[in-house]
Amino acid sequence: QVQLVESGGGLVQAADSLRLSCVASGGTLSTYRMAWFRQAPGKEREFVAAIRWGTGNTYYADSVKGRFTISRDNAKKTAYLQMNSLKSEDTAVYHCAAKLDAGLWDSSYRYWGQGTQVTVSS
Repeated sequence: QVQLVESGGGLVQAADSLRLSCVASGGTLSTYRMAWFRQAPGKEREFVAAIRWGTGNTYYADSVKGRFTISRDNAKKTAYLQMNSLKSEDTAVYHCAAKLDAGLWDSSYRYWGQGTQVTVSS
């Protein structure tokens, strides 16, 4: 059982930066894959980025490639999402997710955090 708690959301201006954090507990993180998803009002949940905790390999959605960076800190058991050059269309609730490190990058995550709101004003 893995527990995830996100933080770092807020209201920013377009072109600003923001860093989200996801503190994980309860599992052997080296065997897990962590991801960020987002859901905007009236839209389906969308995959953003993922990282293999053990190797650090990453994968990104095309919509955020080059602007967002996912990383992890083993000592702090925390995954991060650094978001640069934010756009109004990045406005959403951002959720951290985790699963055992297997399968597709962007689906079948088992554990979810409650989410943190990111609002980008233009």
